Amino acid sequence: MQHSTGPGPLKLPEKPRDYSALIDGRFVRAGERDVIERENPAHGTVVSRYPKATAEDLREALKAARRSFDSAVWSGLSAADRSRILLKVAALIDQHRVELREIECLEVGKPIGLVDREIGGTIAHWEYAATLARHSYGDTYDTFGNGALGLILRNPVGVVSMITPWNYPLLINSQKLPFALAVGCSAVVKPSELTSGSALRLGELLMEAGIPAGVVNIIAGTGLDLGDELCSAEEVDMISFTGSTAVGRKIGALAGERLKRVSLELGGKSAHIVCADADLDLAAEKVALGATRNAGQACVGGTRLVVERSIAEKFCEAVQTEISKLKVGDPLDLETTLGPLVSGLQKQRVEGYIADGERAGAQRWSLEADRAVSALPGHFVQPTVFTGVEPAMKIAQEEIFGPVLSVLTFDDFGEAVSIANSTSYGLAAGVWTNDLNTAIQFSRKLVAGSIEVNTFLAGVPELPIVGHRDSGVGHERGRFAIDEFTELKTVQLQTRPI
Repeated sequence: MQHSTGPGPLKLPEKPRDYSALIDGRFVRAGERDVIERENPAHGTVVSRYPKATAEDLREALKAARRSFDSAVWSGLSAADRSRILLKVAALIDQHRVELREIECLEVGKPIGLVDREIGGTIAHWEYAATLARHSYGDTYDTFGNGALGLILRNPVGVVSMITPWNYPLLINSQKLPFALAVGCSAVVKPSELTSGSALRLGELLMEAGIPAGVVNIIAGTGLDLGDELCSAEEVDMISFTGSTAVGRKIGALAGERLKRVSLELGGKSAHIVCADADLDLAAEKVALGATRNAGQACVGGTRLVVERSIAEKFCEAVQTEISKLKVGDPLDLETTLGPLVSGLQKQRVEGYIADGERAGAQRWSLEADRAVSALPGHFVQPTVFTGVEPAMKIAQEEIFGPVLSVLTFDDFGEAVSIANSTSYGLAAGVWTNDLNTAIQFSRKLVAGSIEVNTFLAGVPELPIVGHRDSGVGHERGRFAIDEFTELKTVQLQTRPI
């Protein structure tokens, strides 16, 4: 693979890169197993080969995680020692950020000039989680008189199965794994079979940083082959999953049968509420970004624009102007700002929703494709805006996961809240207003776990991601992540007076 020294143009590799799985501190190379081949979604060229995990590989990984946890080889370290190792992982990610950026570009189709922000966010998550290792507290109760003392201990939950998606492979892994490690858990990680490269490379960096063998195991394979065992194996204490609501329900059912803890970060249909008094230039820029970031493949993306009727026509024109500034094209090109969808199946899905919107009577505007894009064999879908959308339309209700924005209008506060809350999801929302009281009241009334006011997609590791309704159970990131990966133990001590 050709490596650059900074964000810049990238060439397709002359041959696919072979990756290795990590099982009990041992690297299992692609040549040792059947392989999963990953094509670049813009060019159709195979760029990566992962060793396809067998059932035996999974069993070995689960046993290694269980053994490492029960022996306290990691959880038994001081919090200070765990913190130092997590900081070393962060430093190694920074050291290899160019390589990791290129992996994400080649496998996901992210524009090479834009991926560095995600790598920076990844590093920030590992650094922040390292601080939490030393701030995981229990409690004491010296209020029972001279004859008793109460202690509340906080212990790691144990072995965590982590199943992560293809859209933000390294970043979403880093919203889970470092927080679980900070409190002493062990893990088996299964990234998406479409984009496993950065997770498998991370496994090598973890070993280099000094994570003991067996504490983290990373394997590549499909959910169809490995999912049930990852969720139901006796070695597993908790499942942490990011992906579709449909799969999240299945995981919840499997976990429920065995009373395992779950953390499910699922789908979204986030609304941007734009009031007439807002900074409309900034709002138009961020609404366009929210609908098209990562080619619209983001669960927190702002895919519904709920705009005050008096400004709707002018504001939609401003959003279309912002979208027109995008350069859709080859993600290997530094000038590209929007790449392809991850797969042909995803393209087919998104185009189906676009066709459905037209059949329902919504008015479609799409960015015109240039010849360079048309000449590429990849899975490109042009950014699309639908106006004249009614809340009950399919394009306004279901998660599309592509660069498609549905526009709805409102006349007053109550109508805006009703429209925003009219889907089954509750992941994120954006509010645009210069009136503080309006912003606070929207924040109180909107059914969404994350609400951004006069900004969007500005997440930081200190603030949790929370899903309400069909958007999930539990939360990730922030200091409350400690709650997800720990459980409490009560100790009541009887004392004798002296």
